[in-house]
Amino acid sequence: MAGPHSTAPSAAETELLLLQKQALAEEEAAKAKQELLARFLQVKLSREEQSSMWGLHKVCTLWRLAQRKTKDQELRQDIEILSQTFTRVMDCKDGVIEALVRELEEAEEQQNRALRSHLHLTDQLLQLQRCRLGYLEEGFSAQVGALKAEFEAERKTILEQQDWERCCLQDMALATEQDHARNDHEAMLNFQSARDDIKNKCWQEQQYSRLQLVARLEGLWEQIQKAQRGYTEATEKRKVEFEELKKKCAKSSWEIDVQAKKLQKLQDMITATRSQITAHLQESEEQNQRIQEEKDHAIQKLQKLRAAISQAGTTAHAHLVTLTCQCSATLKALQQVVEKAQRILRLAEMCHRLETEEEKVLPFYPSSLAEWEQQDVHRILAASPNEPLARAMQDYVGLERFWQRFNKAKLEEKALERARAALADRNRHLREVLQQYLAGAALSQKVPRDPPPLLTTKQKLCPQK
Repeated sequence: MAGPHSTAPSAAETELLLLQKQALAEEEAAKAKQELLARFLQVKLSREEQSSMWGLHKVCTLWRLAQRKTKDQELRQDIEILSQTFTRVMDCKDGVIEALVRELEEAEEQQNRALRSHLHLTDQLLQLQRCRLGYLEEGFSAQVGALKAEFEAERKTILEQQDWERCCLQDMALATEQDHARNDHEAMLNFQSARDDIKNKCWQEQQYSRLQLVARLEGLWEQIQKAQRGYTEATEKRKVEFEELKKKCAKSSWEIDVQAKKLQKLQDMITATRSQITAHLQESEEQNQRIQEEKDHAIQKLQKLRAAISQAGTTAHAHLVTLTCQCSATLKALQQVVEKAQRILRLAEMCHRLETEEEKVLPFYPSSLAEWEQQDVHRILAASPNEPLARAMQDYVGLERFWQRFNKAKLEEKALERARAALADRNRHLREVLQQYLAGAALSQKVPRDPPPLLTTKQKLCPQK
């Protein structure tokens, strides 16, 4: 019973395995078919893309060839036109160059004539200037010599006066010093003699009074000794002697007062002599001070004279400096005038070179005003102006022709600037057109749907022409 049951499930499993294998094979086959189909479609799509690219390239090349042919024709026509205009311009320029060569030769001849006349005039002007400078130098040297002589004379007189005054002051100072020394010596001798006399007299009086007092004192002392001895003997005698001694004491006191008064008188005399000596000393000091003040005054006067001499020297030097500065300033001014005249002549020569034949024949163009307008202008100019600006313009009436030519030159300059601006605008426009043409020719990958920009610009320019 176990054998048949085990074989049955194994057969079912094998069948299932076979079915699974078949399903897997079918799936693999389907996948391979899909891959082949996808590869075939990719190859076909790439071939189609390549064919479309080649077709587009052929169309672009054909379109470019057509554009190049049209542009070649247009450029050839433009080149022919430009060559014709170039030949005409070259002919005109050749004619202008020939005329300019003739004008240049004539201008060179005129320039040579003007240069010869200018050199002749400059030689005459230089000769005249040299003569004038010579006269000025002679006058300047004469003035300098006169000023030097005057300065030397004044200097000599001032120096002589200074020497004389210095000698006088030295003599005065010496005399005052000698007088002061003599007075001082005399006062000192008088003072010493008076002092010696007074000293001797006082010493003698003092000796005499001392001797008298000593003698009296000795006598009194002896009397006192006697009275003392007699007192012991008798009282009455002592009283009597006491009265006598009292009288003698009063008398001696009176004599002492007299001697004291004499000494006081002597001291008064000494003080008086001393006051006289001090008075003499004060007088001598005042005299010395007065002499010193006179000496200071004389020194100040001498300093003032020296300052005046130095000031005169500085003023003379300043005059010389101012004269030299004025001479140098005149020379510079003359040099500036000469340079200005040379510049004017050079500008006149340059203007003459730039003149045309018509301007050489008719340098001033006729007025554009009518006859009645010119009459009104002459009447207005003949009337006396009232405004200050109009009165100032009367001084520049001679420059009317110059301003006429100057205004003409300015108008021509403005016209040339406008023509140059117009040519610059035209050149810029042509450059833009050329850039647009080059940008249109550089397109390589796309087919232009619009017409090329050069054709559009050509169409735009044609109606303007």
